[in-house]
Amino acid sequence: MLSYIVRRILIMIPTLLAISAFVFLIIELPPGDYFESYIAELQSQGESVDPQKIEFLRQEYGFDKSAVERYFIWLFGMLQGDFGYSFEHRLPVSDVVGDTLYLTSLVSFTTIMFTWIVAFPIGLYSATHQYSWGDYGLSFLGFIGLATPNFLLALVMLYFAKVQFGTSIGGLMDESFISQPWSMAKFMSILEHLWIPVIVIGTSGTAGMIRRLRANLLDELEKQYVVTGRAKGLAPLKLLLKYPFRMSLNFFISDIGSLLPSIISSATIVAVVINLPTTGPMLLNALKSQDMYLAGSFLMFLAALTVVGVLISDLALVMLDPRIRLQGGTNR
Repeated sequence: MLSYIVRRILIMIPTLLAISAFVFLIIELPPGDYFESYIAELQSQGESVDPQKIEFLRQEYGFDKSAVERYFIWLFGMLQGDFGYSFEHRLPVSDVVGDTLYLTSLVSFTTIMFTWIVAFPIGLYSATHQYSWGDYGLSFLGFIGLATPNFLLALVMLYFAKVQFGTSIGGLMDESFISQPWSMAKFMSILEHLWIPVIVIGTSGTAGMIRRLRANLLDELEKQYVVTGRAKGLAPLKLLLKYPFRMSLNFFISDIGSLLPSIISSATIVAVVINLPTTGPMLLNALKSQDMYLAGSFLMFLAALTVVGVLISDLALVMLDPRIRLQGGTNR
């Protein structure tokens, strides 16, 4: 087991290096750079541009060097904890993403907890009460959740909150706490506003997880070991939770690698709609303005989450399912 863990960690290193190269290549693909976008923006506003100042900034931030040189400067900087400088915000990347990253992590973690807490009992009920009125009703709601885009649900909730209650449900905290240092009052304000983005972002994921759990559990309930357990007189709840439910958890564990990055990336449009101070809008603006160091840091963060998540899910599967161990899962 230990050798398997070490081998997987060693595989992560070239994987992240390859991802960093692709990330840098993608950022470099659009013609021009941040300074050309900045010049075009100033000219569209009727402002004059000092060519000497722009050329000085190009040399100052290394844009006069080749793409390969800039890539290695960026890579070695990240390895030393220096994620570069955000041209748009005029600040180091670490200062720009500080509180935003914490708020994104809070929203994402709470959304995952909401998804699991809601999906598990509903999926269990639907599988054990197949073709009942409850199963039909929950399946209908699940299909609506899958078919409704998150941003559309956000717009509907914003509309009804404004029309019915005369209030706005946008944002993640009261306006008085924006740009203020952390305090208990600010944290409580975040908790009061947190439930709206959690429901909006988590609806489609919860609906999809319910459908997958129901399908997997129905498949497990038809297998011979369940029939044997019933014949031996095992209590229905104990039989359900100890055997078929445990086996149906494999896909939950397998989804860990993609769940958190998908929540963060899919929440971008929702964050724009309901004005959330998360990484989504910041990443979108960085890509539009070609703020390469800020955009690259975000993309590498998502890639690292994916790689680490896949490692965690693989290790959890080995420990959860003895069939994987017996088939040589730890000896690959």
